[in-house]
This record gives sequence, C-alpha cells and structure tokens, in this order.
Amino acid sequence: MPTARDALLDAALSALATLPWSAVRMVDVASAAGFSRQTLYNEFGSKEGLARALVRSAADGYLAGAERALGSAGGTGEGLTATAAWTVWAVRSDALVRALLTGCWEERLPRPVRLAAPTASPVPAQRRADAGTPTPAELLGQVTARAVALLDTRWPPCDPEVLAATCETALRLALSYALVPAPPAADRDPVPLVREVVEWRLTG
Repeated sequence: MPTARDALLDAALSALATLPWSAVRMVDVASAAGFSRQTLYNEFGSKEGLARALVRSAADGYLAGAERALGSAGGTGEGLTATAAWTVWAVRSDALVRALLTGCWEERLPRPVRLAAPTASPVPAQRRADAGTPTPAELLGQVTARAVALLDTRWPPCDPEVLAATCETALRLALSYALVPAPPAADRDPVPLVREVVEWRLTG
C-alpha cells in the first residue's frame, strides 16, 4: 500500500502533467492525494521541498531502472546495451529524468536550488532530497559505478577501467539518440548501434 508520501508525490506528478510547476498548488496536491495540507507540509516542509523530493524520486527511479537493466540476463555487453535502451526510454518518457541527465530544465518543471546547508527535516526521505540532486555527470557516474560492481564478474572478464569507459560511452550514445532522434526514414532504434559499439570496445 502506498505511503502518504508516495501518494502525495504521485498527485504532484499528475498535476505537473497538465500544469507548469508555478501553477501547481499545495492545497490541490493534498486534496488530490486524499490528505490534509498539513500532512503535505509535514512531509516536505514547503513547495520547494516538494520540488526537491520530486526530482530526487525521478533520479532514484532512473537509477533503479538502470540497475534492473544491468542485472538482466546475459553477458556484460547485453547488460550495458539494456541499460542504454532503458536510458533512451526514460529520457523520452520522463521530463524530469531528461532534465536530470541533460541539465536542460524546461520552465514548466520544478528546478530545485541546491541548499547551502542541509535542512533539519524530521523525515529521513526529505533530508535526503534536501541534500541535493545529482548533476548529469554525477548521475552517469552512479550508473557507471553500478555497472562495474554488477558486471565485473560476468563473462567475458573485462578490465574495470575498460568497463567503466564502455558504460559511459553507451550511455552518452543513448542520450544522443534520445535527444536527437534519427530521421524518419532511418532506423530509430539505437540498440543495434549501441550493441555494436559496446562489443567493439569490450573486445577491441
């Protein structure tokens, strides 16, 4: 069963699907989730706190999907290719993930400002959100670190430095496809090219 925090985050995301962040009202988010406005403020502290939580949740969701892709069946190349495919899908389908991975924030999105000092929220999840969202380079670095940890034991064996560089290459190639799709007459699926590049780097 979803927690109050999860329900409130879902309500805020639903509101953001039709309204710019500046027009999203806390009272409406609380009402849509079926909770009082006080519960909303208890969880997030302020609208800015809710914005930080939304972005943190998007980052966590992307990382969780990347970890699932990395853990999919197959060898090292298949894991990296699946992660690149997940990245393309996530960037195309989630505006917050796209902003997190590119650093390009649309005006309609919440863009939380990094705080000078951590907040003293009594809610652990909010303290984590208030600690700041990762930059694009940090987010790619977190996926790369997970790739090295999860794939280093797979066959064929691979030097960790080569594996890290290959993962970053695959992710950046995936991002290029996600942001600038191929022409209509061309193959829109980036997976074959990513797989080719990954296999060439791992075996070259």
